[in-house]
Amino acid sequence: MATMVEMIGALALLGAPLTQPGQLPWLTLVTFSPLIGVLALLLMPGKQESALRTIALASTLLTFAISIGIMVFFDAGVATAPGPFTFQMTEGPVPWIPTMGIHYAMGIDGLSLWLVMLATFLYPMVILSTYSAVNNHVKEYMICLLVLQMAMLGALVSLDVFLFYIFWEMMLIPMYFIIGIWGGEDRISAAVKFFVYTLVGSLLMLIAILYVYFKAGADGSYSFLFSDMLSVQLSYPEQFWLFLAFFVAFAIKVPLFPFHTWLPLAHVQAPTAGSVVLAGVMLKMGTYGLVRYAFPLFPYALKTFAPYIALLAVIGILYGAIVAMVQPDVKKIVAYSSVSHLGFCVLGLVAMTPQALAGGIFIMLAHGIATGGLFLCVGILYERRHTKKIKDFGGVAKSMPVFSFLFMIIVMASVGLPGLNGFVGEFLTLIGASKSNFLFFETPYAAQIITDPDTGLRAWSWAEAQRFPLPDRMQAGPEITAILLTTFATLGVIFAAGYLLWMWRRVMFGPLTKDENKNLEDVNAREITYLVPIVLMAIFMGVAPDFFLSRMEPTNNQFLSYMSEKGIGGSNAVDADATYVKECVIVEDRAGDDPAPGPMIGGADAP
Repeated sequence: MATMVEMIGALALLGAPLTQPGQLPWLTLVTFSPLIGVLALLLMPGKQESALRTIALASTLLTFAISIGIMVFFDAGVATAPGPFTFQMTEGPVPWIPTMGIHYAMGIDGLSLWLVMLATFLYPMVILSTYSAVNNHVKEYMICLLVLQMAMLGALVSLDVFLFYIFWEMMLIPMYFIIGIWGGEDRISAAVKFFVYTLVGSLLMLIAILYVYFKAGADGSYSFLFSDMLSVQLSYPEQFWLFLAFFVAFAIKVPLFPFHTWLPLAHVQAPTAGSVVLAGVMLKMGTYGLVRYAFPLFPYALKTFAPYIALLAVIGILYGAIVAMVQPDVKKIVAYSSVSHLGFCVLGLVAMTPQALAGGIFIMLAHGIATGGLFLCVGILYERRHTKKIKDFGGVAKSMPVFSFLFMIIVMASVGLPGLNGFVGEFLTLIGASKSNFLFFETPYAAQIITDPDTGLRAWSWAEAQRFPLPDRMQAGPEITAILLTTFATLGVIFAAGYLLWMWRRVMFGPLTKDENKNLEDVNAREITYLVPIVLMAIFMGVAPDFFLSRMEPTNNQFLSYMSEKGIGGSNAVDADATYVKECVIVEDRAGDDPAPGPMIGGADAP
């Protein structure tokens, strides 16, 4: 313990030059404190498994304590700086590789604050869950988990895009080993698929980053600083392709339909701790990257892609829910539920309204708690029965009543029961997205009946229609598209209640037909220790959401104001003189008349 304290002091001294006099380098401490545990583990013999687990647990508790200090000193009312975000507790920028414009720069705001807290809150429970689940290569397993935590925290607080990319790529390696070494029977296939999918997306993002970097250095001042990249002037075609590269990288990580196919296999084959980290924190890097980088860097391309992203999100919500319903495996149900729930998150983020944005960010946190808890519960069942098939259970509540109660609350949180954390984010997202006038199409295309003047033959044609507004003709507003999207998305809430409650009933209740289930041991003190905080946090987030929302609200408002200045927004009043319009129009030709628009599906002019 004394050695660990000395390491903390050394780390603080190294970070001191990065900050103002008298200010602790909080972000350096929280990012690299897991390395203290890694160094301590490297010095321990591999056979002392109990000591190795204790060191890893102590390291995660230390990191969580530092993150609490960050939350305490975070000032939600700080004056806003120019740009889309105002960062606090900034460190640097200090030139790291000056000849290439790479800096060590860190900062935190209302968006990254709660994701840092989520990553540090879950990790002690993750380590506790491994005590009986992993018995081979314990030392290496703990090192992989701690290096993964450091990479995730570093990505969340980096203000240099190249530094962010290094941490982003660093996440792949330990998770690849966690799945590939300690996973299930098909672990190699799952690990390779996870690695290849994510790496391909990352390379596309790297190409886009380098393009912006060289564009920024056209005058000779090359820089990877996020603030410098924001000032780069990009044409619309440039933004279009650069946004697409960033979007694919982040959509794979979320994962958003149809980029989701790596996730179910990875979840099913990963050990419990790997699944909790993957669902609880790592997937949020995709949604975080969309808001932090893709949207503000390429706002005009976002205007084009927004309705398609929203459509993919809604498809993912319904697809994930429907596929989850027919799964025979408990872990697969939870895996596909992630695809569905994170569809709500993406829908909220892209709607560009205050309620939807707050809801999307809140879903990141709620999903991390609830789905992380579900994977922990599945892990407890697997340790006792060594199966994840629903048909092998039934009546478990009779032999495990305490576990059944805790499992029930976590399931209800994932379902979205009012009073628990899942309800708040989904409610805000659906309300906010339904009011968005941003989720409609840029060019008004029309299905028209064209009459050939020579032959008199009539045929359907798909062509660009007249620009709006059309003051002398009836037309629907953008709320039609938003209402349609949110109506279908709401079905996902209903389906979630179906597949999760059905799964829970089949596992927990019914007759005890399997002898193996009659004498199952109920949760022990260690398992209660890591399940109860999950349950309490789900309740606290459900009954006191303002504790979280109030600290992210200034960041959300500043981001939306910045996007509004760029002409991007989902809640602004419709501008009748706007040059843009997003519509899907039905037009029918009448004999001898110009094509006249019929009912509109879409929106009015974009701001």
